[in-house]
Amino acid sequence: MTYQTPRIALVGDRSPAVRSHARIPGLLDALAEHDRLVLDAYWIPTEDAPAPGALDGFDAIWLLPGSPYRSEAGALAAVRTAREHGIPFLGTCAGFQHAVLEYARDVCGLDDAVHGEEHPDREQQVIAPLACSLVGHEGAVTVTPGSLAERVLGSTRTRERYHCAYGVDSAYLDRLHAHGLRFSGADESGEVRILELPGHPFFLASLFQPELSGDGTRAHAMIRALAEAAVAHADARTPAPTA
Repeated sequence: MTYQTPRIALVGDRSPAVRSHARIPGLLDALAEHDRLVLDAYWIPTEDAPAPGALDGFDAIWLLPGSPYRSEAGALAAVRTAREHGIPFLGTCAGFQHAVLEYARDVCGLDDAVHGEEHPDREQQVIAPLACSLVGHEGAVTVTPGSLAERVLGSTRTRERYHCAYGVDSAYLDRLHAHGLRFSGADESGEVRILELPGHPFFLASLFQPELSGDGTRAHAMIRALAEAAVAHADARTPAPTA
């Protein structure tokens, strides 16, 4: 039994102009109403995320769309905190991109890795412009059997909506994979769209935006899975009742 409501950090620069942000309150309500998953959600601006203790005590971290972030350091701090401390993590769109960037720098040793949107003139663009922009695009994603993504989605094929123009440069995939990052979803041309981190309690990210799925009255399976992971994390840190 959970004795406290799980706390989730919504890391991003909240804006009514970002459609996925506008959908978040309704999705949290849907989780409570339809799935009996009640979360205590806090918006954390990216400028605040690097501060000591800013992400302490949370049962999940969701790095939201909305790049370029006001603080790249804050976005990376959110990823690193979740990765290193076993906190359930979901990264969507820019959250996916910055999960790759953090891993490239902090795990793969690519100290000069950059996001091409932030540093278009730098050489080591691990996150680079897509050959074709996915802004407003919808497309099929093939999911690796046996992966966390497949277990969450309940299928090896899904159709998702995007709003981005940057993705992983394929030149870095082998190095990222060799250091433990798993790419478990790809579009019809083989371009990566989902990543996960084996051995972590729950670490999942997608280049597509699950916030835009459907009409917003039911939470996408990835969002529901993050909420379930947050409940499990809260259960694990709740002291057992004394007799």
